[in-house]
Amino acid sequence: MSFRITPLTDPARGAHSRRLAWLASDADSIPVGTAFLRLFDGGQAHLAELTLHAHPVERRKGVGSRLLDTAVAAARDNDRRCVSAQAQAGSPGAHFLSARGFRKVLTLRFARLPLADVDAIALAEIIERPHPGYRLTSWQGTVPDTLAQTFAASRRAMDDMPMEDTDYGTVAWDVDRVRAAAKAVEQRGDQLHTVVAIDTCDDSIAGFTELVVPGNGTGDGQHYGTGVLPEHRGQGLGRWMKAESIRQARGRYPDLGGLLTDTADSNAHMRHISDSLGYVPTHTTLQYQLDL
Repeated sequence: MSFRITPLTDPARGAHSRRLAWLASDADSIPVGTAFLRLFDGGQAHLAELTLHAHPVERRKGVGSRLLDTAVAAARDNDRRCVSAQAQAGSPGAHFLSARGFRKVLTLRFARLPLADVDAIALAEIIERPHPGYRLTSWQGTVPDTLAQTFAASRRAMDDMPMEDTDYGTVAWDVDRVRAAAKAVEQRGDQLHTVVAIDTCDDSIAGFTELVVPGNGTGDGQHYGTGVLPEHRGQGLGRWMKAESIRQARGRYPDLGGLLTDTADSNAHMRHISDSLGYVPTHTTLQYQLDL
């Protein structure tokens, strides 16, 4: 069957990445599939992130393969050394990627906390338990100017997160970048909430957790990241911050259904935190990588 691949223009170029896009259509100009390739900069300039969809009716007809070949060629043209993609375990997408030379490099475990099932008393006990030398604070949207520099510095807490065999690279965070990330969430209509643990010795941020809530306050919120700087680990800050984030979500958004999180299978510590707070496993997603 004959397909036409048409390059598209992404109208929303990011501050630290850009996205290429293609539309596959059949002989009657009916769309049958899409592919998007995210090209990163800085410490991730070697990486391209692929999202590919073929209409279920059109699968096994070559649509996905044509789109994949186009995206991989573009990754090579842009001097990338690997392409990553995700698919749910056991899905047609997982089989497709494996059959085309991608290797599994990371297993992500997804879980959900139904807010209606939260034990408010147990949650309060976690939050109120003393953590000598630390205090919690929080904000909505963009980080306050007084904390911007130390918040940007605290982002290195994610540099050593378990990523198994993924060639992930590192993200260099500065004040402009954390502000741009918050602005991107705001522009799409969602709300970003951040809770941080502050070292009372010097008022620097020792760790953070971020939660994004749909703009209308319904559905499910999504945890974006929780990290504690290496020199502050072992104090229970991750669980403390996440518990406070849950408490705030319940108080501010009475119509919010739950909170979603995803954690690398190898990150036993963070999975234990989620389990202890009542998150229930939902599914597993596999990350694949094609080395160019």
